[in-house]
Amino acid sequence: MTEQRHSNLRFYLTEAQPCPYLPQRMERKVFTPLRGNRAADLNDTLSVNGFRRSQNVAYRPQCPGCNACVATRIVATEFAPSRSDKRTLKRNKNLRRVVRPSMATEEQYQLFRKYLGSRHSGGAMADMDALDFASMVEDSTVRTQVVEYHDITDEGEPHLVAACLTDVMADGVSLVYSFFDPDRQRDSLGNFIILDHVDLATALGLSYVYLGYWVDGCQKMAYKTRFSPAETLIGSKWERVRRDSLDGST
Repeated sequence: MTEQRHSNLRFYLTEAQPCPYLPQRMERKVFTPLRGNRAADLNDTLSVNGFRRSQNVAYRPQCPGCNACVATRIVATEFAPSRSDKRTLKRNKNLRRVVRPSMATEEQYQLFRKYLGSRHSGGAMADMDALDFASMVEDSTVRTQVVEYHDITDEGEPHLVAACLTDVMADGVSLVYSFFDPDRQRDSLGNFIILDHVDLATALGLSYVYLGYWVDGCQKMAYKTRFSPAETLIGSKWERVRRDSLDGST
């Protein structure tokens, strides 16, 4: 790990390791701690500049010879759902949103484990136990909440089917990590979470929904640019996505 300085901040550069998204490439990340009374302001500033939060650090890729990871956000104030989006919203119209403080629960953890086992069994998060999950949810120095989505059982009890760890920032909401019941694949719960966060951002008077990184050449990340209008961070400027310029984005 190496250290870099910028203004009054200390940035650290991780050692290279295999990229989880693109074969035969190496990944490095630059990160800085989020500490003190100004942590939320710092996170806001860094997010606008392409960083993401993980627990109490902000990071972004800084990979040798590669710039495939591109920060992406939806312009919530101008969003217009497509016909596919409207179908997704209709399929999930009976779900109830519940916004909770960033405190982990056993029900969340069990759903998280089920999701990982189905979708990411060989990924870096596959070995996370309940304490690791609690740290992911609770270790935050910014305004973080858990947005839950509940179905109602035949007995009239709420049943958790999806959740998202969400940061509320000065100009938008950031989807830190989302997970859902893999048995409900036909309901497109991943897309529904994003669509509902557009509604949540609008209700809060915020302009953007930050989705993390679109990875050029990684098909499983293509969904991040299918919501319109979307913007990607090119250099130091956010630019509107041109649908004909992205592989797999339609």
